[in-house]
Amino acid sequence: MGLEATSTPAHTTKKKKKKSRYEMENLTTWLLKQEQAGNIDAELTVVLSSISLACKQIASLLQRSSIINITGAQGTVNIQGEDQKKLDVISNELFCNCLRSSGRTGIIASEEEDVPVAVEETYSGNYIVVFDPIDGSANIDTALTTGSIFGVYGPDQPCLVDLDDDSTLDQAKEKCIVSVCQPGSNLLAAGYCLYSSSVFFTISIGSGVLGFTLIPNTLDPAYGEFVLTHENIRIPKTSKIYSFNEGNYDLWDEKLKKYLDDLRKPGLNGKPYSGRYIGCLVGEIHRMLLVGGIYGNPKNKNAKNGNLRLLYECAPMSYLIDQAGRKAIDGCQRILDITPEQIHQRTPIFIGSLKEVEKLEEYLS
Repeated sequence: MGLEATSTPAHTTKKKKKKSRYEMENLTTWLLKQEQAGNIDAELTVVLSSISLACKQIASLLQRSSIINITGAQGTVNIQGEDQKKLDVISNELFCNCLRSSGRTGIIASEEEDVPVAVEETYSGNYIVVFDPIDGSANIDTALTTGSIFGVYGPDQPCLVDLDDDSTLDQAKEKCIVSVCQPGSNLLAAGYCLYSSSVFFTISIGSGVLGFTLIPNTLDPAYGEFVLTHENIRIPKTSKIYSFNEGNYDLWDEKLKKYLDDLRKPGLNGKPYSGRYIGCLVGEIHRMLLVGGIYGNPKNKNAKNGNLRLLYECAPMSYLIDQAGRKAIDGCQRILDITPEQIHQRTPIFIGSLKEVEKLEEYLS
């Protein structure tokens, strides 16, 4: 009997290769895969790689900060009137240098800089990068949690500096950058790097949130390699953890006080909410991404517009939270719906698990 030819049905699809439990994917490989899939372009790949390099360098310095005498105050004050630590200044310089050398960044805006920095045209690209080089710098001298926060805005709206009016160059740059940096529409990527018992790099490019953990690299022991350890991070819808600086309690409005008072009362299970406060936004958001809860930095009698910066801190974190399926508001509207008017603009923020933020909204309405 002759052999009959067999054919595979047209509808049959190739099975997806199962990932080995021992297979590791680093950040560079992941970025290249996203580029190949058309999720990001080659220029954004370079920008994000440059940011990760800056984070590795900062992590290395933090681990050795006490030994090489870079703790303590710098003796200078930033544009917000805050005393700068030595590592505030050093980390800002590291971020700026890495972004300049990428050749893909057009304008850099840092919490530590008075005005946006336009990259020299020879080395310039189209992307705008905003960042807080060291969040929670008050924790440096006691070796507690710190972090870096970043956001990348796209080149689809060129930032053209117009000097036809009476504005100075610095004013024109600020006007230009706030016109482009619209968190709800032009923010293409955002994330943070946590410096703690481990170094954790969290990122979103608009299709979920992923986490990479820094591991030693035998070829480059000073910096190591970010390896994918957390895929598709989703915040629990509810969690009985709240994070507010309750030292400001008497400065808050009555509706917010009532909300906090009720959280501290025992619930149906006989237990109240648990209070957690790290003093570092990156640390608060990192815990929340993994276990849920709510974080609040509200306006108060001494800070009518809140304490945190919209572009450098609140917008990137709100982008991450939104991608993880949860919510961030200023008390009245979504953070991502706010139109910036100044580069150092501040805003109140409440951010976290969906049901916890919705519960807060009932009190504030």
